[in-house]
Amino acid sequence: MPASEYVQNLRAKVGPGLIMFPSVTAVVFNDRDEVLLHRRSDTGVWTLIAGMMDPGEQPAAAVVREVEEETAVLVEIERLAGTALHEVTYLNGDHCHFVNIWFRCRAVSGEARVNDSESLAVEWFPLDALPELNPFAQHRIRTSLEKDAPAWYAAPGEEVLPGM
Repeated sequence: MPASEYVQNLRAKVGPGLIMFPSVTAVVFNDRDEVLLHRRSDTGVWTLIAGMMDPGEQPAAAVVREVEEETAVLVEIERLAGTALHEVTYLNGDHCHFVNIWFRCRAVSGEARVNDSESLAVEWFPLDALPELNPFAQHRIRTSLEKDAPAWYAAPGEEVLPGM
């Protein structure tokens, strides 16, 4: 069952109350060390490629799937870059805690383009010319820059960012 169907079934039972979901993010670099971003169709903001894991799906498989589904780019994972809890309340009032696992990825083939209804635009951006991004997206990029760094995580009692 795809995550979207799972969420619809769960929301029908729970309503807008708090639900925790597993999610993944890809911090994708190309050969020019530009970062792949997309402009979300629901909010119009630029952000990293991310999504919920389908039931039974491994995080690495989910991140590769999400990038291809949303951008038509095939990636290889270079390393696990971090994990953190991320809280979101959507415009319709749905409240979620996402346990997000992000990966540093390298594009290996495909031309970046809008490939589904979740994006208005897909583009590569140089690190010194990124569009406005929320603090959590900035954090995931920052913790993914070094190719051989250990995975980032919040120490017990530590928040990812103040207010998160």
